[in-house]
Amino acid sequence: SWAADNGQAAVVKLLLDTGKVDAGAKDWNKQTALHMAAENGHEAVVKLLLDTGKVDANAQDWYERTALHMAAENGHEAVVKLLLDTGKVDAGAKDGNGWTALHRAAKNGHKAVVKLLSLTS
Repeated sequence: SWAADNGQAAVVKLLLDTGKVDAGAKDWNKQTALHMAAENGHEAVVKLLLDTGKVDANAQDWYERTALHMAAENGHEAVVKLLLDTGKVDAGAKDGNGWTALHRAAKNGHKAVVKLLSLTS
């Protein structure tokens, strides 16, 4: 998860290629590598993880946030689009505060992400 958190796509690919890494593993905060990569806007890592077919794009962390919540809250438009384009992400999922990804993007003034999420919600 450190490699995903820090956007080290080559390292993530190397680890995934070994077949010995659980791409959907959760840390103490119930976050997956997908959460971490999405939160930090690491589009290439998000794509690598999604392409494994072994990650739950709707996995929730301790606060019931999904990778989409994390990307939207931080204004990572490309990652939000990538997640939505999978067709597997629940754009209306609510976190522990009852907020959707759209709410989180709007709260932080991320207009492009708000527009993107508005088209899918």
